[in-house]
Amino acid sequence: MSSEPVVIVGAGLAGLACAIELHKRQIPFLLLEASHAPGGRVRTDRLDGFQLDRGFQVYLTAYPEGERLLNYKDLQFGRFSPGAMVYLNGSFHRVMDPWREPFAALSGILNPVGSMKDKLLVARLRAVSMAGKPEDLLRKPEKPSHQALQDYGFSQNMIDRFFRPFFGGIMLDAELNVSSRMLEYVFRMMAAGDTTLPAQGMGAIPAQLAAQLPANSIRYGARVEAVSDRVVRLQGNEEISATAVVVATDGPAPAKLLPELAPIESRMAMTLYFSIQGAAPITDPIILLNGDMEWPIQNACIPSLVCPSYAPPGHHLASVVVLGDPGQSDAAIESAVRTQLTRWLKQDLSGWRLLRTYRIRNAHPAYRPETVAEKPTRLKSGVYICGDHRFMPSIQAALVNGRHAAEAVAEHAG
Repeated sequence: MSSEPVVIVGAGLAGLACAIELHKRQIPFLLLEASHAPGGRVRTDRLDGFQLDRGFQVYLTAYPEGERLLNYKDLQFGRFSPGAMVYLNGSFHRVMDPWREPFAALSGILNPVGSMKDKLLVARLRAVSMAGKPEDLLRKPEKPSHQALQDYGFSQNMIDRFFRPFFGGIMLDAELNVSSRMLEYVFRMMAAGDTTLPAQGMGAIPAQLAAQLPANSIRYGARVEAVSDRVVRLQGNEEISATAVVVATDGPAPAKLLPELAPIESRMAMTLYFSIQGAAPITDPIILLNGDMEWPIQNACIPSLVCPSYAPPGHHLASVVVLGDPGQSDAAIESAVRTQLTRWLKQDLSGWRLLRTYRIRNAHPAYRPETVAEKPTRLKSGVYICGDHRFMPSIQAALVNGRHAAEAVAEHAG
């Protein structure tokens, strides 16, 4: 291996995972990050004592690569209730995981969110998803998720009232065109582990990964403008020679740095955060879903019920997700969200204070046609690429693909 480092462009989860693997293999590296903190899309801002994740996100503890790389005890996860409250026809209906909350699930067996047959079919979907190894699910024949759910036998009512707001919200795809491989994989992760938030916000995950790297191995405020064979040019025309270059950026950046790549299509999402003084409008750490699929709300929750550290004493934090680009102003969307939440919660929300609205334009990579298959990390001699856009939209995929890029660098370095 040359004395020059491997240069990794981007300190998101994939870039950090790549760096950790190179470090384990004692391969010199330099990680360049345009912003002033690690994480990419997985960041947490702090405002007036509140923790605001940059777009509502959760962490699934059953992710195999996460279990390998992260210290779960130090992250101090708070856990969501295993299920959801679905707003349908003027009221909420509890849909719970019968393996985790059997009595709650039994009490909801006659609710209008799907038929009795639908509820029994959930057991079949769970059994299929839990069979074999997790990676086996990513090699199965695939089809659009809405077609897979129909083929399982789920009614259109169950698909529209539960899977579209629930799985569609996770994948930012209310039409459920995303691959059935992803449907079954995510279902397995949620069934096998917990849906959580770290006590210090989602940004604690990349912070913990970055802490595993040597001091001064990450250079912040370093914006890369061009990548060529074993050379990186920064803003200001500084050039860094490299043994190999790994592009670990997300959104449109990889195609700008590597012209041979086709542009990566992205899905957009919006998250509005509100400060609530006093009691929360609900008491359970559970996600509220829009079974009516009436714009604008996709889902809502109170993160401070999951982790009290998300809000200062005497307050709670509300998170509201709006999918897609509605083409309206932030003020118009806030007004529509308040109107809908008032109807849902049957409460006066005039005391809720909007803290911040996030428009995440590159929230998830999207593919046409939708598919889940890991693409090679080696593009050409000396140039590599990694990120969830090379595999599937998830924290798990970003971590795995980052490691695979490091393994490819090591293999071709001889």
